[in-house]
Amino acid sequence: MAEIPNPETVSKTVHELILSGEELPEKYIYKGSDAGVLDASLPFMDVPVIDMSLLTCPSSCAEQLHKLCSALTHWGCFQAINHGMSTQFLEQVREATKQFFALSPEIKNKYKREDGSIEGYGNDMIISEQQTLDWTDRLYITVSPQDRRQLKFWPENPANFRDVIHEYTMKLEDVSKVVFKAMARSLNLEENSFLDMYGEDETLFARFNFYPPCPRPDQVIGVKPHADGSAITILLQDKQVEGLQFMKDGQWYRAPIIPEALLINVGDQIEIMSNGIFKSPLHRVVTNSEKERISVAVFCIPNPQKEIEPVDGVDDETRPRLYKKVKDYVSIYFQYYQLGRRPIEGAII
Repeated sequence: MAEIPNPETVSKTVHELILSGEELPEKYIYKGSDAGVLDASLPFMDVPVIDMSLLTCPSSCAEQLHKLCSALTHWGCFQAINHGMSTQFLEQVREATKQFFALSPEIKNKYKREDGSIEGYGNDMIISEQQTLDWTDRLYITVSPQDRRQLKFWPENPANFRDVIHEYTMKLEDVSKVVFKAMARSLNLEENSFLDMYGEDETLFARFNFYPPCPRPDQVIGVKPHADGSAITILLQDKQVEGLQFMKDGQWYRAPIIPEALLINVGDQIEIMSNGIFKSPLHRVVTNSEKERISVAVFCIPNPQKEIEPVDGVDDETRPRLYKKVKDYVSIYFQYYQLGRRPIEGAII
């Protein structure tokens, strides 16, 4: 077998490929039957919109909790509004992201990912010759806890990037705690059931995504089909250009854009904690030939030393325990992801 090239330096970023005028490299061509085409005929998801401000209101929370449970059981995600951030502030986050990716490759490469690390700027790591690359450039940084931030990967251009992302992170920590408590209450569990297992020493990773226009969107995937290895993922979508799709019952559905909403989806670790009641959904990003697209995903990850298993109250005689204890789940996730496989399959009893 031929030696696999250095995973950190094997390829140019997608932006550099476009600037060079090169033909579409073979390693980006998706071998799946439906590739990555943005098919306007696909239906939109009928996913509930949850008013976060009502989740703590005694007179109206019951309806919202019912909607939340239904959303996470059937779709594995929901759109969150009234989450404590203004539309204007969310636009600052989007604009800081756009301005960074609009910089020259020379400037962006100052934040280039180092060998053996997922943090920094770049695109897919190569771990297999059979791997198909995603048509996206990414900036991946630890945003919480603050003492684990590697500021050498935090852009200083645009000038407000660090301040905006710091504030965004602080607000998302509050959002995540409300979501964990609401998920437990929606299953009639003790409010802190998920939070206690999630732990206090959690990590939040942010991934800033840039999807340039693609010359062959029918042959390329922006992000290959996958489920997240997080507990939950909080996504700020592009407010104009769609591309995110979720699978349900063997059918792809388009995620609608609600500019003021955060799209929150369950990751594998909440699927395990809920004993499979809440589903970690399979999703992908498709490309288009005309418009660039950005998004910001924040992954909420338990301490890797915490053992994750179904919480008390989610298994009984009619619903036996489906998952065994797992530890440091994310450490194996990325290798599985690049190979198009799901690590959660290894946690099934």
